[in-house]
Amino acid sequence: MGKTRATGRGSDTGAAIAAPERRYRIGTHDIEARPLEPGLYLVATPIGNLGDITLRALETLAGADVIACEDTRVSRVLLDRYGILTRPYAYHEHNADRAGPKLISALQAGRSVALISDAGTPLISDPGYRLTETAIAAGLKVIPVPGASAPLAALVASGLPNDAFLFAGFLPSKDKARRERFARFAATGATLLFFESPNRLAAALKSAADVFGPEHPAAVCRELTKAYEEVRRGALGELAADYDGKSVRGEIVLVIGPGSAPVPEEHDVEALLARLAAELPSGKAATEAARLTGLPRKDLYSRLLAMKSTVAKDGG
Repeated sequence: MGKTRATGRGSDTGAAIAAPERRYRIGTHDIEARPLEPGLYLVATPIGNLGDITLRALETLAGADVIACEDTRVSRVLLDRYGILTRPYAYHEHNADRAGPKLISALQAGRSVALISDAGTPLISDPGYRLTETAIAAGLKVIPVPGASAPLAALVASGLPNDAFLFAGFLPSKDKARRERFARFAATGATLLFFESPNRLAAALKSAADVFGPEHPAAVCRELTKAYEEVRRGALGELAADYDGKSVRGEIVLVIGPGSAPVPEEHDVEALLARLAAELPSGKAATEAARLTGLPRKDLYSRLLAMKSTVAKDGG
């Protein structure tokens, strides 16, 4: 196979945008890739097992004018595995202000840019969101190329309800903020998914057990698709005890089963309506109360009007 026509270092924008050889390799077979239409391609990559790349992702990476990635060293492992010679161009949170405009300029010049993260689907807890937002605002084409996703893999492996779920990103490092995050989502009625550091897993499980209750179902999904993949299912109290003082490694998704919204007391609802009505029109006050309590807006609006009527009569 010939060498790419791009020269220079992977972080060199000029080198990254030079025309690459458009081919990839599966086993011993070299496959030509067609040039892509101009646009920003959001390409999912494996979260561990390199065999989880899709054929469309390979063709997209081989056909793109530019491959933008978080860490060129990490992405080079994947690209080398499949014989893609295009030099990756670094785009991450520390250089986004400088690298982002160069990528947008390449798109505006009619080039194709494939954006990948270190693992999984771009934009999921990575700086690709900023680039995508800018591209959309500039009227540029954005094309998803779906594939591996750690939250979805954890959800289906957890055995917990998946008819409604909420991915809430990385948990805060401080205990107070972490408990507040859990409490914020405890009554959503959806299965919750969080990224967590192995160094804080035991503390996170203890906090979750305190907020949701020790019998609440959950799962710890670690190193998904990798050689030491582990999925531990059980009650939060049991999991917290299992991991207490235990040293673990790898990338972790914490999955917590859906909670149930508490039924507000009557006097609490009336106090809430009164407080909101003092600041908002009746309709908006009822809408906000419905959002906060989970009760029907129509019923809350009727109750608010009745409360105002009672106050008017007493005042008369």
